[in-house]
Amino acid sequence: MTRKSHVRVADLRGASRLAIDATIGLTSLVETMHHNILRTPGVLGEATQQPAQGITGFVYKSIRGVTRLVGGGIDAVLARFVPSFSSSGEGSSSAEREGVLAALNGVLGDHLQDSANPLAIPLRFRRDGRVLEPSPQRLAAAIPQATGRVLLLVHGLCMNDLLWRRHGHDHGAALAAATGFTPVYLHYNSGLHVSTNGRELAAQLEALLRAWPVPVERLAILAHSMGGLVARSACHYGEVAGHDWRRRLRTMVFLGTPHHGAPLERGGNWIDAALDASPYTTAFARLGKIRSAGITDLRHGSMLDADWQQSDRFARTRRRVLALPLPLDVDCCAIAASTARKASDLAGKLLGDGLVPVASALGRHEDPRRSLAFAKSRQWIGYGMHHLDLLDNSEVCARIQRWL
Repeated sequence: MTRKSHVRVADLRGASRLAIDATIGLTSLVETMHHNILRTPGVLGEATQQPAQGITGFVYKSIRGVTRLVGGGIDAVLARFVPSFSSSGEGSSSAEREGVLAALNGVLGDHLQDSANPLAIPLRFRRDGRVLEPSPQRLAAAIPQATGRVLLLVHGLCMNDLLWRRHGHDHGAALAAATGFTPVYLHYNSGLHVSTNGRELAAQLEALLRAWPVPVERLAILAHSMGGLVARSACHYGEVAGHDWRRRLRTMVFLGTPHHGAPLERGGNWIDAALDASPYTTAFARLGKIRSAGITDLRHGSMLDADWQQSDRFARTRRRVLALPLPLDVDCCAIAASTARKASDLAGKLLGDGLVPVASALGRHEDPRRSLAFAKSRQWIGYGMHHLDLLDNSEVCARIQRWL
């Protein structure tokens, strides 16, 4: 029986790096707050982000220096052990470890990648938690019953491919049995910009289907939450690059995807603005700005590089994202969930599934030019459901099966 690993040496190395980063960040936060208080500005006076001067500044600088020195020593020691444990094998990853890594990447994924932290999740395709190598021989060995109908499942923010199985149900396995599709699960760092993941997914999907052990007749994508934005972004960049997989894509099904953004992230942006309004609280605004690029992309449903390049993703002004229509050559289907028990419940329409409003999940926008053209027969609302219920609800699965 394969041993499941909860913690690996590389995890300890990554965690130590995060602890050092957090200590340095907290030191800078306290320094900013200290400096602003010493200046005694008015409550709504001008704040400064400049470091403290004199002896006070020297103390904070020394703390950061010692922290980096100690952190570098710990990292060097752990780095010597990683190759030994990797070669001897540490067991396959446990579901608990996978869940922690997914959540951590969702919140801090861009920082993990930028700092080359070993906890950062690389984008790859998996089945049963095992990585699929894009070569005909390895794919044939990993999927001996592969068919020419491929179903790609794309998870959402702070989640992973294993979480498609919920309460004993997995849409991928159920649809494979009913429709003959071969399920493949995407595993990615949901803290990166949606467009970064979309571009990478487009490139890797091209390599995967070229190496597929049998000719690919049809590709379908089932995406949950943020995964829908990543899939739409991949379609765009696949078209731009002239990828062959785009011609094989026939169906896309979106489960609770915030096509026009999610109010929770917009609320976070208002909190940032409130904390930044006074020099006495501006240091605490940094805590809110820890959240990842992937999370801030959910504010208005950003899917393209141009939506965030050359701009401050934490800016208080409303960021107008570029409109990205649904691909005309693909049958696009949208499922929304509502905590309301019936269609006439106004609160349920506004709140949606607790995270994504019904209108956003169905692509409806107050500006008709930005509304997505989902056919009426390709829309469905599940009542009495929360966001995660979309992953194991039998009616949802039956609806997807009908569309496929």
